[in-house]
Amino acid sequence: MPVEPPENPSALSALRRGTATTRAAVTRLGGGLGTSFLAGLLLVWVVVVGVLCVVGIGLLLVPGALRTLRRLGDRERERLRRNRSTMLPAGPVPSGSHAAVRDAAVRRELLWLPVHATWGLLLGLVGVLLPVYALRDLSFPLWWRVVPADVDASPWWWTVDGWPSAAAVALLGLGWAALTVGTSPRLARWQAAPGLTLLAPPPGTDLSLRVAELSATRAAALDAHVAELRRIERSLHDGAQNRIVGVTVLLGAARRSLNRPGADPATTDELLERAQSAAEQALAELRSVVRGILPPVLEDRGLAGAVTGLAAACPVPCHVEVDVPGRCPASVEATAYFVVAEALTNVARHSGARSATLTVRRRGAELLVRVTDDGRGGADAAAGSGLSGMLHRVRAHDGRLELTSPPGGPTEVEVWLPCAS
Repeated sequence: MPVEPPENPSALSALRRGTATTRAAVTRLGGGLGTSFLAGLLLVWVVVVGVLCVVGIGLLLVPGALRTLRRLGDRERERLRRNRSTMLPAGPVPSGSHAAVRDAAVRRELLWLPVHATWGLLLGLVGVLLPVYALRDLSFPLWWRVVPADVDASPWWWTVDGWPSAAAVALLGLGWAALTVGTSPRLARWQAAPGLTLLAPPPGTDLSLRVAELSATRAAALDAHVAELRRIERSLHDGAQNRIVGVTVLLGAARRSLNRPGADPATTDELLERAQSAAEQALAELRSVVRGILPPVLEDRGLAGAVTGLAAACPVPCHVEVDVPGRCPASVEATAYFVVAEALTNVARHSGARSATLTVRRRGAELLVRVTDDGRGGADAAAGSGLSGMLHRVRAHDGRLELTSPPGGPTEVEVWLPCAS
């Protein structure tokens, strides 16, 4: 299968990537819009409690209000964590009003609340309304004629009285669509910025969080190691070992045939030929297992050549973009190779895609591996299909894996691996 060279990028692949990025950004903006609306309601309640504290009644309501604030803050932390943030829940609010107010995390949440209730709400509304306007205005020429005559169908400030003005509305829709594609990722980053700054753990808890992350990473590494040993054992037992047993059986039968009075040389020759064939198959199985442990192609051709070979062997046409100057650590290259192999296998077996795109880039001290396809979507790491094993491999390197696969597609698997040498 021919692989397109990186210097001639496919316009269709670029369009799919842009669509996937925009959909992901709009989804994040919609999630932020939901939490900002809740933040607005909670802000009103916190102000009411603060006013009531002046007369003493509000002191009884402070613990409940702060616990609600903590739950909303943890909900926002979880939303941000799903988008490459490593923030963990902040834990319970200290008991007692004075202790709770003196808590650093509570104070930062109180600062975040009005910012997210205003700035986050505004950006969320803009980010969600832009694609709505684009869809409405682009489709306007298809339905404006069926609107009853007594209803003003003009979407904006001009009156639509014919096809030229309806086409002008569609052109405006193209502008909204371009604005959506161009600004949605930036709006999503702006919306998340206050939460990433104010909801992050205080400096004093960085060490404990890092210990928790490393403990989880070590557990993932052990799980990945055990799973790899089981895979090798299964491959040897079900493949090469059975072939070698077959060789010994055939060789024994050939020996008995030779020692038998009046032996037929043709029968012996057939048995030896079958034994040779079984031995060659066993050797092929052993080579396959060895390649599964550490592919020799990585040493021979480097990561760029290895993943290009995988893309060329994929039944689904795959566009490749590789930009990895120099060499990464061997373990990182092996993990990236297996991630690409598993992702392309899933594309070929489960996605129903017509094309895929593979991107491998080194960005500073991290290696980015991205595989996208235009298949049916709906992939879930918890449901298997090799994604869970891929996740274990990535976590073993203290890396990150992000899966975006809405029903109907497209599917994007993005992996970040630390590769400082």
